[in-house]
Amino acid sequence: MLALFLVLFVVAKGLKRWLTPYDIDRELTGNDNVAQACGLAGYYAGFTVLFCGAYLGPSQGWLMDLAVVAGYTCLGLVLLTVSRYLNDRFILHEFSIAVAIRDDHNKAAGVVQGANYLASAFVVAGAIHGEGGGVITALVFYAIGQIALLLFSRLYEWLTPYRIQDEIAGANLAAGLGFGGSMVAISLVIMAATNDDFVSWTANLSWLGINILGVFIYLIGARLFFDKVLISRDDLNREIAQDRNTGAGLLEFASAISFAAVLYFMIG
Repeated sequence: MLALFLVLFVVAKGLKRWLTPYDIDRELTGNDNVAQACGLAGYYAGFTVLFCGAYLGPSQGWLMDLAVVAGYTCLGLVLLTVSRYLNDRFILHEFSIAVAIRDDHNKAAGVVQGANYLASAFVVAGAIHGEGGGVITALVFYAIGQIALLLFSRLYEWLTPYRIQDEIAGANLAAGLGFGGSMVAISLVIMAATNDDFVSWTANLSWLGINILGVFIYLIGARLFFDKVLISRDDLNREIAQDRNTGAGLLEFASAISFAAVLYFMIG
C-alpha cells in the first residue's frame, strides 16, 4: 500500500503539471514563487486525503485492496480536477487565479487555491469512503457536497462586510487565510456526513441534508462568535480587510477548522 501511494503520488504530480498552463518547476525554483508553493502544497495534501479515504475500510484481500484503492484514488483525482475548475469558475470568478499566482505571485490566491484543493479532497474522500455503495453513489454524494461547498462560499461572502473577490485579487493574505480556513472547515463536516456506509438513498440523503443544513447554521453562529472573541478589543473583519493583519486571518483559519473538527467527531 505504501508503494502504491508513492506510485499514485507520481501520477498525481504528473496530472497536476499536465493541467497547469505554465511550468510549475520554473515558478517554484526559478522564480521562488511562494503563491505557487501554497497551491501545490494544498494539492498534494488533498491527494493524501483522497488516498486515505479510498484506503479506509475492511480488507477484501491484498490484490483486491490494491485495485480498489488505486481505482478510487484515480477517480478522486479526476473529481479533484473537476472541483478545481468549478471553484475557479464559480468561487473566485472575477479574476484568473492562474494569472494571479504565476504573474503576480499573489500569496492570497495561492492560499485559497491550496485550501480549495484540500476542501474538495475532503468532499471527495467522504463520497468514496464507506461500504454498500459504488461509483454511482460516490458521484452523487460528491456532486451534493461540491454544491454545498459552492453555496457556502456565497454565504461566507454575504456574511463578511468586505468583498472576498476584491481582497483576494488585491493580495490580502489575511482574507485568503480566513476564507480558505472556512472552506476547509465546511468540507470537514460534509465529509463526516457523507462517509457513512450506504443504507438507502432515502436514509443517506436525509442524513446528509440534515447535517449540511445544521452545519450552515452552526458555522454562521461560530463566525459571529469568533468575530467577538478572537480579538476582544477590536473587530476581526476590520483587522483583516483594512489592516491586512495576517495574524488575524490565521486565527480565523484555525478557529474555523477547530470548530469544524468538533462537529466532525460529533457527526462521525
